[in-house]
Amino acid sequence: MPQLYVATNGLSVWKSDDLGATIARMPSGTNLYSGSQVWALASHPSAPRFLFAGTDSGLYRLDRVQNRFTHLPSPMDGERLVTAIAFAPADPNTIITGTQPSALYRTSDGGRSWAKLETAMKRYTTSGFYGSDRPGFADDGGNGTVKHWTRVTQVLIDPADPARIWAGVEIDGAWTSGDGGQSWERVSQGLETDDIHGFALVSDGGPLLATTNAGPHVSHDRGRSWARIPIDSPWQYVRSVVERPDGSGVLLMTNGNGPPGSAGRLFRSRDRGATWHEVTLPGTVESSLYFLAAHPSDPKLVFAAATLGQLYRSDDGGESWIALTARLPEIRALAWLPD
Repeated sequence: MPQLYVATNGLSVWKSDDLGATIARMPSGTNLYSGSQVWALASHPSAPRFLFAGTDSGLYRLDRVQNRFTHLPSPMDGERLVTAIAFAPADPNTIITGTQPSALYRTSDGGRSWAKLETAMKRYTTSGFYGSDRPGFADDGGNGTVKHWTRVTQVLIDPADPARIWAGVEIDGAWTSGDGGQSWERVSQGLETDDIHGFALVSDGGPLLATTNAGPHVSHDRGRSWARIPIDSPWQYVRSVVERPDGSGVLLMTNGNGPPGSAGRLFRSRDRGATWHEVTLPGTVESSLYFLAAHPSDPKLVFAAATLGQLYRSDDGGESWIALTARLPEIRALAWLPD
């Protein structure tokens, strides 16, 4: 039976062995404090025994056989949160992570050693989303505004060209590297906002998609330029976009009326992200729909989560959905892995 893992903001990781019918918090005895803030979950498809978790105390690796976490010491221990984890598609030992405040780190040996990647990402912005013109800084904004941390929301590595990487920052735009992370540039032409939530690179040479607080954006030149795609929703706030891992070109995307929101929707594209249509979820979604989890071992099994704890499951690749009975604290990431 596959295992579902749910990361929460303050109550650590929860685990289900029965497709979400029941779910329980993993205790501190698994070597990750049960009061942790956990904002990222990731596993390499060729090494499903291990699940990596980004937390408020650094990066952890779960051995699913032993059901025990191991802390991986790194420079990220000095950051506020580890918020994004990405594996090189052909190499489970190469990992790029992102943090809050915004910074990027890379390991080539499975997490034994790390190097900080030099970027010009702003580590702070201010309320009202007023940012400094100086890379790496934020002004006080005047009028008593307060600095806020920026956050790396997703890192994406191109399966066809592992030297090409994208990173999205909330709130400092889209960034890309063409040399494996050694140098980075901001790519914002056509983006209607600097608030980047996620990415998806459609398979077989398809476009690059970005989710933002102003709707989905599409790029046909690997992020050099973007165009917004309006969706038929009263809110253009979108968070996660995932391609169903069966080569069908079907994508799913989450939508809501803001963070954390009081209502949410799910959208589906059958044409590789060109057009989007709402998918009906059971009952009332009581906060913005945020997260999706799919895995190539079973493309038909997909999970979705709303910000404030509602969970959903599809057994037919996102065509129909059931609401799970569990109601968790604030959710920050989802992953499911084959047994």
